[in-house]
Amino acid sequence: MDKDLAAMRIAYGYQGLGGRYDESDLDVDELSDGWLPLMRHWMETAVEAGIPEPNAMTLGTVDAQGHPCTRTVLCKGLSADGVLFFTNYASDKARQLAAVPYASATFPWVPIARQITVRGPVERVSAEVTDEYWHSRPRGSRLGAWASEQSQPIGSRAELDKALRDVAERFGVDVDIPVRPNWGGILIKPEVVEFWQGRANRMHNRIRTSRADDDGWIVERLQP
Repeated sequence: MDKDLAAMRIAYGYQGLGGRYDESDLDVDELSDGWLPLMRHWMETAVEAGIPEPNAMTLGTVDAQGHPCTRTVLCKGLSADGVLFFTNYASDKARQLAAVPYASATFPWVPIARQITVRGPVERVSAEVTDEYWHSRPRGSRLGAWASEQSQPIGSRAELDKALRDVAERFGVDVDIPVRPNWGGILIKPEVVEFWQGRANRMHNRIRTSRADDDGWIVERLQP
């Protein structure tokens, strides 16, 4: 065991921003109205705590060999339908989800000792939903989406910068930049949502809600 890494551990029971744990206890009755209200509340708490990129989530997929792959992406929509993010559909993650249309995504809010994991099937969203989000993006981000052949190799940073300059020149400064073909949203439709709340001595709170066969939801406490 790497002693230097072990020494980095901060004792559970301490919140970096607040100086101590949130003393409220997570229980099953907090999901009586479903997973969405509590998830929204926790995300708002993460925003109020000043956590950088509070909508960042670790997205898990599997590749053609069945090996797990993870990366961090930004959640851009949260509704009763599910968790939404956007990508180039030719990217590794999108191709993997096309082959195995099921994903896991974890929101890790370490400074407040909370995390949420969402698992479920995925589907691509409509062109209308993609168009609405696309036109809310900064112009530079839209240019970047056109310049980058996401997940494909490139020889150098200079080549990538040139691709961006070429795209900027192509569209000019006054032209509305259209949605790039083969780019859009992917929705994770939750079947399982787990809420994790840190506690001292690693006796954490874990509450899981799972979709039942009758389209209802089962809520249960898990041992840490």
